[in-house]
Amino acid sequence: MRIKIDKDLCIGDGSCASIAPKTFRLDLEGKAIVIDEYGDDDETIKMAVESCPVQAIIFDEDK
Repeated sequence: MRIKIDKDLCIGDGSCASIAPKTFRLDLEGKAIVIDEYGDDDETIKMAVESCPVQAIIFDEDK
């Protein structure tokens, strides 16, 4: 997997899901989850990762 989310760090800001809705969404606990790691293009995913205020998302575009 090339996208990982640290659920302990995630505060449920939702910016990742707003920017890359085909890749991320919030679960029932309000935490970000990956629904399709190839859902959005890499540039959009990078913007979503960078938008996380607590840096809870790790994206390895080389995988």
